[in-house]
Amino acid sequence: MSFGFVAFHYPAPEHVEEFVAECHQVAEAMRRQPGFVSVGVWVTPDGDAVVTTGAFESEEAFRATADLAREMGATPDGLSDLEIRPREVHFLVSR
Repeated sequence: MSFGFVAFHYPAPEHVEEFVAECHQVAEAMRRQPGFVSVGVWVTPDGDAVVTTGAFESEEAFRATADLAREMGATPDGLSDLEIRPREVHFLVSR
């Protein structure tokens, strides 16, 4: 069963570009992990939110990649210093 996520992040307006750059760094590292399928970094037209997406062959592959992201300084489970409100993370499974 494939596993994925959609996460809405809310960086402070003055930190949007820095936050997006960090997301792209984590995305590049994810691309090299076993079980990786796809990743995306999006910004809403109004610039209020950064939306990240990811797809993996399994939940285990996602968990391993989340561990890697933590080692890089990303905070997959919490609020970074650049965000002004808690992120919203939704996990997905294929059926």
